[in-house]
Amino acid sequence: MIPVFGLDFTSSPSPRKPLVLARGELCGRHLRVVDLRPMTGFRAFEAWLGLPGPWIAGLDLPLGLPRRFLKDLRWPLRWSAYVGRVGRLSRARFRAMLDHYRRSRPPGEREHRRRTDRLAGALSPQKLYGTPVALMFHEGAPRLLKAKVSVPPVCPRADDRTVLEAYPALVARWCVGRVPYKTDRQAFDPPRRRVRRRILQRLASPALREDYGVSLDLPAALARRMEIDHTGDSLDALLCAVQAAWARTVRRPPGGIPRDADAAEGWIVDPHTTAGRRAFRHHER
Repeated sequence: MIPVFGLDFTSSPSPRKPLVLARGELCGRHLRVVDLRPMTGFRAFEAWLGLPGPWIAGLDLPLGLPRRFLKDLRWPLRWSAYVGRVGRLSRARFRAMLDHYRRSRPPGEREHRRRTDRLAGALSPQKLYGTPVALMFHEGAPRLLKAKVSVPPVCPRADDRTVLEAYPALVARWCVGRVPYKTDRQAFDPPRRRVRRRILQRLASPALREDYGVSLDLPAALARRMEIDHTGDSLDALLCAVQAAWARTVRRPPGGIPRDADAAEGWIVDPHTTAGRRAFRHHER
């Protein structure tokens, strides 16, 4: 048995919009979800990272920057070096740097996507507006570096705490296709609640074992919490845990990360990205 976590991340956690951590236990190829835990600030996140291993976690935030962007800035391509540099920048300075870069580039070359982003249909890690995944990177990656956890393929270590980049939209798309399942406005939620119920039903089916290599045991009380959570954050935390559990079961390639994955950019763990094909069209985190 190994603990498996899934974390829905935000760049500004608060009691109203916390980080949400799903905790489970993987026995062979069976994932049993134990609980959901909100974390209202980064201090709790840092404390969780310090938990003794072994454990594996899937985090819903970009863990690397595009190689093209790094080269244009003449930054080091080694993850620990450029993440350390980002960690020394305030949020305001990091935002200003990205804004300046975007203004200096011609249309179509302002926000680069990594190879794994293109395969997953994910946003550029440079994106500041709409869904500010760049700020998620700014808050998350330096804390992982400081915690000295293993982050394949960008920073593998001889440590039994393993953090992987997850992207729950891929699992949701596998469940129901291109159908919205979350909203910030509860008044518009009833149709999306039905979609979340369909996602949970799909996860409970034998199809999950066929495509993601694991079966899922989700207590009814937790399933209900995920169904009624109109933000989708608790469901996303579960989907991240499913991706982490899948990666744990994959031996070839190890962790489901292709051997030619860019060690500067990182990799989103999912059977669809590992297959080397575009799994779905563009979708926001």
